[in-house]
Amino acid sequence: MFDVILTTDKTMMTNHHGKEFLGFMATGPAIGLPEALWMWICAPKMKTDDLGRVWQAPYGMRKIESVLIDAGFNVATIDPRHLSKHLKHSKVLLLSHHDYFALCPPSSEWWSITKKEPVNAKSFRKLMEMPAIREAKRRGLKIIAGGPAAWQWLWKLDKWIEWGVDTIVDGEAEKVIIDLVSRALNNEELPRYIYVGIDEAPKLEEISLIKHASVNGLIEVTRGCPRNCKFCSVTLRPLRHYTLKMIEQELKINVSEGVTQGIIHSEDVLLYGSRGVEPEPEAVIKLHKLVKSYYKKIAWSHASLSAIKRAEERYKLVSRVREIICDENQDFWGVEVGIETGSVNLAKKIMPAKSAPYPAEMWPDIVEEAFAIMHDNNLIPAATLILGLPEETEDDVMKTAELLDRLKPYRSLIVPMFFVPMGSFKTHDWFTRVKIKDEHIEVMKRCLYHALYWANDIVSKFYLRGIAFTPLRWLIKLFLKYVKWKTKGIEMKLEAGKALKS
Repeated sequence: MFDVILTTDKTMMTNHHGKEFLGFMATGPAIGLPEALWMWICAPKMKTDDLGRVWQAPYGMRKIESVLIDAGFNVATIDPRHLSKHLKHSKVLLLSHHDYFALCPPSSEWWSITKKEPVNAKSFRKLMEMPAIREAKRRGLKIIAGGPAAWQWLWKLDKWIEWGVDTIVDGEAEKVIIDLVSRALNNEELPRYIYVGIDEAPKLEEISLIKHASVNGLIEVTRGCPRNCKFCSVTLRPLRHYTLKMIEQELKINVSEGVTQGIIHSEDVLLYGSRGVEPEPEAVIKLHKLVKSYYKKIAWSHASLSAIKRAEERYKLVSRVREIICDENQDFWGVEVGIETGSVNLAKKIMPAKSAPYPAEMWPDIVEEAFAIMHDNNLIPAATLILGLPEETEDDVMKTAELLDRLKPYRSLIVPMFFVPMGSFKTHDWFTRVKIKDEHIEVMKRCLYHALYWANDIVSKFYLRGIAFTPLRWLIKLFLKYVKWKTKGIEMKLEAGKALKS
């Protein structure tokens, strides 16, 4: 048995059928489908060994697991279904999550609009209310929670207390976790909250490499971001690039454990090896040649639209990367990008460096040109934009609506998100359902119509092809039909309401 257990709920401890974007369904409530079926689509069970150790685990958890293994601790990452038998003996439970309480976008939008609890928050709550965890707490179990959504515990102090969480670690935990676990094992007093700032962030040589497979083969190549957008917490971290040798070691781990495709993770993949916002073409090419030599299929986690435009315009870099990625095994790849706003005025205020090396005044043109580049190269973006940003005006929102019209010809999904106070804006107020105005509804409608127009094309021609994915493809299309039907019903009610008022 293990002294230290890492785990999370079943919406996180899954590989989403090897299709990372299906995981976004876990940020919403079950709509139009039974919850069990909804969960099967977005969070199928993870394969485990006899002890309940998972085949793949979230990358951040694998990092902490590796730090503790390197330090000599008896530790394992366990599927939540097998947790009970280990808690009879384990002394420390480590938790991580991308969205513990569904406060992040898009979970917060789903909850606000539908008034139904998203399945990720519901699933995590069920985990924390397991009788086995409550019994282990009575025996002295120490619980330490961290990960990307650690900040959410500050908004849920009641649950922090009710569920007996001893310590929250907010930030990169590599340099603090060994001391915390040691103190927990010795039954010493633990700090209630630790914030890891820039000065405490680990240097490259202090970051352990994963020892076991990560979910969908995700490997980190860069930490931090140089753009300093005010609404983002990642910009609070220093920029560090992994060496190719470090990256190769993690690729070998994933492949040796049966993972044959993966995701290159960075806040901006095209800036790998750079010192700022100007791409380093040869570093990017070497990175992709290395990754493709191990993985049959590749995706990107994130890229900035300005880097996409600059990389292709000056270096033909997107086209060159496509030549590496696209072969007999794959003919497209995916990425998440941030539009955030179509307003030049707002872009200059909240994200002046997001357009760099171009001026912020060019932002709408940068967005459209980057979308055109991605469309031409079979790079399919899942894009986000933010409603309710501080200092937002009606004109700013309508500028976003106008930009959405310009993006109609380009294959993509565009998701509107409500402002959540993070980064430099963490003291600001939340944007909620009660603050939605007509212009916000117009943006949300245009995003929905755009998604419905392109979703069938993406699902049928690119994302869920082949006999193996027939059930998933059928269910997704059924869900899309339900959304179209529901949307028409809502619009009819709105039109009827307007007619009555007039």
